[in-house]
Amino acid sequence: MVLKTLMMMALVAVAQAPSDPHLPPKVVDTVAPTLPAHIQRGVLIMSKTNGWRHIEHIPHSNMVLADVAKQLGRPSFATENAAVFNDDQLAHFSVVVLNSASGDFLTPDQQAAFARFVARGGGVIALHAAGDNSHKAPWYVDTIIGTTFTGHPNGADHIQPARVEIVQPRHPIMAGVKTPWSPSDEWYSFDRTPATRGMTILAQVDEASYRLGETLRMGAVHPVMWINPRTKGRVFYSALGHEPQLYDDPDYRRILTNAVRWAAGR
Repeated sequence: MVLKTLMMMALVAVAQAPSDPHLPPKVVDTVAPTLPAHIQRGVLIMSKTNGWRHIEHIPHSNMVLADVAKQLGRPSFATENAAVFNDDQLAHFSVVVLNSASGDFLTPDQQAAFARFVARGGGVIALHAAGDNSHKAPWYVDTIIGTTFTGHPNGADHIQPARVEIVQPRHPIMAGVKTPWSPSDEWYSFDRTPATRGMTILAQVDEASYRLGETLRMGAVHPVMWINPRTKGRVFYSALGHEPQLYDDPDYRRILTNAVRWAAGR
């Protein structure tokens, strides 16, 4: 009887234990949100998380991204309802920003609408966890990321400054970035350079400038920002973005502003 009581108490304790906010329940959205009236040529900011949720930066970075759009004279709409990925509603936007959107957050129909958006020239800016290995859909991996995330430093080395090298200083996204630039962030590694799948590397991190385990080394070419020139749409990915303070860094803010302008076709 005592053992049974103890087991019941243990079950109650587990049931009452708070869930990890970094790992919210997976949600499939089927009812599209209502868009603001008269939004055209807008910026869609999507931070839905069916994988790891970056609770540290998403609220702040969403505000920064909305402000970037406003400064460029573009309306924005931030949502975590992936049902917005339909042909009718995507037609109101020039750029989709995947702000650490994680997991396979799109249904097959929603992904098909997203693919059509890119195929007809829509712009995509994917940030940080939008490129982690929680994304399994082949079209997404091939078109948006082009490589596979393998990890990042942990523990005391989780967040550290590192030197970013601009590989394509003449590309519009890199315009005005002042070097040397050594932001503090969570540094992603990948199984291969996305250049092997036709991506163009814009920036890389100097592995000699920070501490990382041997299993995370990529060598002389460790990309952190790139574009996909194989699509009609303009696709940009940045592995940076874990730290909320980074979105206030003048150089990163400049990169995000340039990226929205470029992805919109301007």
